[in-house]
Amino acid sequence: MDSEALKKYSALHPKPAGLTLQYGTAGFRTKAEQLDHIMFRMGLLAVLRSKAVVSTIGIMVTASHNPEEDNGVKLVDPLGEMLHPSWEEYATQLANAEERELQKIVTEICQKAAVNQHKDASVFIGRDTRPSSEKLSQSVIDGISVLGGQYHDYGLVTTPQLHYMVCCRNTQGQYGKATLEGYYEKLSKAFMELIKQSPSSGESQRHLKIDCANGIGALKLSEMEPYFPKEVLIHLYNDGTKEKLNHLCGADFVKVHQKPPRGLDMKPNERCCSFDGDADRIVYYYKDATGHFHLIDGDKIATLISIFLKDLLAKVGQTLKMAVVQTAYANGSSTRYLEETLKVPVHCVKTGVKHLHHKAQEFDVGVYFEANGHGTVLFSKAAETKIRQLAKEEKDDEKREAAKVLENVIDLINQTVGDAVSDMLVIEAILALKGLTVQQWDAVYTDLPNRLLKVQVADRRVIDTTDAERRAVTPPGLQEKIDALVKKYKLSRAFVRPSGTEDVVRIYAEADTQENADALAHEVSLAVYHLAGGKGAPPQP
Repeated sequence: MDSEALKKYSALHPKPAGLTLQYGTAGFRTKAEQLDHIMFRMGLLAVLRSKAVVSTIGIMVTASHNPEEDNGVKLVDPLGEMLHPSWEEYATQLANAEERELQKIVTEICQKAAVNQHKDASVFIGRDTRPSSEKLSQSVIDGISVLGGQYHDYGLVTTPQLHYMVCCRNTQGQYGKATLEGYYEKLSKAFMELIKQSPSSGESQRHLKIDCANGIGALKLSEMEPYFPKEVLIHLYNDGTKEKLNHLCGADFVKVHQKPPRGLDMKPNERCCSFDGDADRIVYYYKDATGHFHLIDGDKIATLISIFLKDLLAKVGQTLKMAVVQTAYANGSSTRYLEETLKVPVHCVKTGVKHLHHKAQEFDVGVYFEANGHGTVLFSKAAETKIRQLAKEEKDDEKREAAKVLENVIDLINQTVGDAVSDMLVIEAILALKGLTVQQWDAVYTDLPNRLLKVQVADRRVIDTTDAERRAVTPPGLQEKIDALVKKYKLSRAFVRPSGTEDVVRIYAEADTQENADALAHEVSLAVYHLAGGKGAPPQP
């Protein structure tokens, strides 16, 4: 390692005095102007990680659904998964090191993680459409280059596309070709194969309105459009040509505010969906004949996919184990429907994609979605091999056809991470194959009314939780208070958890009516305010 070069380049990307940042589920995220040194140092870290695992590592410059002024960065591990937790710690140390300690911290990471300095390093870089992203990705390149790493800059891509590229590269092309064309071809071929089987195939055109959050999704969908079959007509809104990224639009806005995005006119019963800023989340929605807005969130997406897969797995007649993984935010109605009606096991884990992904890997077929619309389906190696073999060799027609459909689903799903483009195509294929309208899908179960609130506290660490964040262990007396409040309402539950990023406590409540859900959420927020060191004025109803 050339310490002079490191010193010289590091001085070009100085760390602002007194700034400390934490690498979390979303990597680093903050105001764009505070990130130059972080990008340079994550370039360094990616080289070290690449040498440690002797594989290509990805770096994505994005702040997802945050406002346009923000930016962020996350690293992608060899199979397209999120950075290993032990390296999140190194990322935080490296990001917060003072200039003069940088060399020492790099050396320490090399020792702790047994990094072989003599190995080659290779890094794939991608970025979203934020005005600050291009310059920041240049800082990443400086970091990679100073440690002698090789890089390939994919430029503007969705976050899931970068995860896909990294996985393709490290599986020597088994997962697919590590190019955008390879991604478009693989997905569109699987999608066409699927909808060929649909009852109305070839007759009617399927229209879908897509809110692209004024982000990268619009660019990539328009690139992909030539690959789509002519039956599918997508109409792009909020394509980034006029308005700001994520401003009053995108999946997060629609989910939080329970209303349509700006810039998309909805006619009754039209199917619409929203991507988030980096296209790794999707939610669907429509307006009924009376003009009432209906949101179809991640829970309902997971349910639709589960209904479809369960049916196919039964036809194939193999003993493949399927399960759905949710967080405490999943609507109680979805959990009840999956367990009681569909008879599919449901597992609850802590909030954060890495926890869901990890749990889903335990099953032959693991479906996971967060209520916010981020999710995917994982197939175990054994299940995939079995399904592909049956699609080729099974003598029984019905079984073989079902296996072929499953094989195309495997190819259409981006198993590395939640992917709005891939998830959208899976949903569109299932609706076409099952002949379902958006209203029929919505009617599978009725969501329990719910409310999300947050309370500002002096220190979020006073709240500690257990049971996949569904029960509070500290401060003393809080859980007992919540239990007493929940007893007052029908079909109710409530939980509190500290935010991962700011000094607020998040509150979720659901009950038989919206009025009761609102009342319960408010009462719980008062309990948090009084027992967990609330800041400012007490919460108002």
